[in-house]
Amino acid sequence: MKSLDDLDVAGRTVLVRADFNVPLADGPDGSRVITDDGRIVAALPTLEYLRSKGARVIVAAHLGRAKGVRVPELSLAPVAARLGDLLGTTVTLADLADAPPLVAGMAPGDVLLLENIRFDGRETSKDADERAELAKELAALADVYVSDGFGVVHRNQASVTDVARLLPSAAGRLVHQEASVFGGIMAEPARPFVVILGGSKVSDKLGVIGNLIGRVDRLLIGGGMAYTFLKAQGLGVGESLLEADQVETVRGFIDEAATRGVELLLPVDFVVADRFAADAQTEIVAADAIPDGWMGLDIGPRTRELFASKIADAGTVVWNGPMGVFEMEPFAGGTLAVAQAMAGSSGFTVIGGGDSAAAVRQLDVDETRFTHISTGGGASLEFLEGKTLPGLAVLEETT
Repeated sequence: MKSLDDLDVAGRTVLVRADFNVPLADGPDGSRVITDDGRIVAALPTLEYLRSKGARVIVAAHLGRAKGVRVPELSLAPVAARLGDLLGTTVTLADLADAPPLVAGMAPGDVLLLENIRFDGRETSKDADERAELAKELAALADVYVSDGFGVVHRNQASVTDVARLLPSAAGRLVHQEASVFGGIMAEPARPFVVILGGSKVSDKLGVIGNLIGRVDRLLIGGGMAYTFLKAQGLGVGESLLEADQVETVRGFIDEAATRGVELLLPVDFVVADRFAADAQTEIVAADAIPDGWMGLDIGPRTRELFASKIADAGTVVWNGPMGVFEMEPFAGGTLAVAQAMAGSSGFTVIGGGDSAAAVRQLDVDETRFTHISTGGGASLEFLEGKTLPGLAVLEETT
């Protein structure tokens, strides 16, 4: 895959596809406030490099799922302000239609952020001609293209794949790093190779489990998906989250793990609640003793110790999906325990983006203690599934 160093960017106009899909909240004055700027910070190495080379930088990015409609709450205005603060310069925000004269007036080192690219329905259109039309408009603004939004490289979209075929293109610092990390994990992980999967639905992780079960040494299952595994073992799960239609599939994974000699570890206890609320009544029960009418919302203390022991001697640890409803303090302990165990590991530790990355920040775990925190939950999952990611594959084509 071509990297940023393979492109001649000095004094040129560069279109960068970034991932600025950051979480927002309403501020006290009614404005939209960024609550986690991690994805903006992750783009800085590429943007600062381009500016140091005297490039004029145009950034295309999305926020939320606008689906071709201009949604004021999804404007990139807060991102432009924060990016300007981080870069120490003014970042102009402009609609694509208004961009050409602004680009013509840019000086070396200037940064222009295009308004939410998903306000234009052509960006995510299933019609290749519509995407190509938008790609041509984007390509007309620049001399070269840099793909640096790892969170969207699993998408076949105008600003991700189509424009890359129209300009000399390469991976930015972030995308190159992400691809190198996950590529290395899949090719030759240091062992023991431990994968920790959580989150709400086992159906979201079927492809990952299927692809990794023949590669890993240990597979640790937590979060809402664990209850479908318990059900597959014939245990009751009360009112816990359950995907009954996946029980047989999960039973097959349990059998396959046993056949391959893979340690598949499920929770041995849970924090259960009488309702889904932060102030619910809670108890700690064994995995085979979830009361009727109650629901499991976090892994219990014995499971936290078990999982930590299986992480301690790992050569490689990959984690995707929280162990419980970490947004509620009574059910955050399991996720925190896994994060702390990984932070204390001497192995190669990777957090696969999404809710896991958000949890690390929310629970105030030192991010520098992990080898890599991915910016793309969906992209990292598809990488682990062994899928071809369109936004990476296109960078390997000749331009």
